Amino acid sequence: LGHAANYSYMLTGEVPDETTRRTFETALILYVEHETNASTFACRVVCGTEADYYSSVVAGIGAIKGPLHGGAIDGAMEMFIDMGEPDKAASYVDNALANRQKLSGFGHRVYRAGDPRAAQLRGMAQKLGESRGDTKWFDIAAAAAQRMEETKGIIPNVDYFAAPVLYHLGFPLNIFTNVVASARIVGWSGHIFEQYDNNRLIRPRARYTGHRNRTL
Repeated sequence: LGHAANYSYMLTGEVPDETTRRTFETALILYVEHETNASTFACRVVCGTEADYYSSVVAGIGAIKGPLHGGAIDGAMEMFIDMGEPDKAASYVDNALANRQKLSGFGHRVYRAGDPRAAQLRGMAQKLGESRGDTKWFDIAAAAAQRMEETKGIIPNVDYFAAPVLYHLGFPLNIFTNVVASARIVGWSGHIFEQYDNNRLIRPRARYTGHRNRTL
């Protein structure tokens, strides 16, 4: 079996069909690399000190765990589960916005006109749901995304539609971020080796903006 097919087999104990294999392989590819995101930068900072490769990867894992980074995929699926049905998605979004609650899987620090990975994953989530005879999670996600765009003009990022994809593929919710990290380690490794080859200590400066000339 290829990497993605064997990964799925180790999880479920069944050799995946072609739709499952291709969907999971594409998801892994989409997560492999994404320039200098928080976890990649953390890897570079650590290896920039000439720490070993493994310490650098651990730094990336620590950063990607956060809900504002890779952990957003867990939050997105939990949100869909809380919604329960597609016709409840709009009111859920409205209530969350009214109470200033953060909705996982929306917005991006770089993409303003849309995350191209999210567009790919949206189609994958729909096709995977149709192949399983269960489009409930896609329908919920699509309804919530539509409401969010109507009210706030904010569109989904890569984690949003990746959540129902991984859920359909059989991954337990508590290891979604682990799956993302298992793909991103390829990109981290590329950045780490590049940093080692032409290294310079990464040492940003901080500007003090507090009180001055205070007397004790």
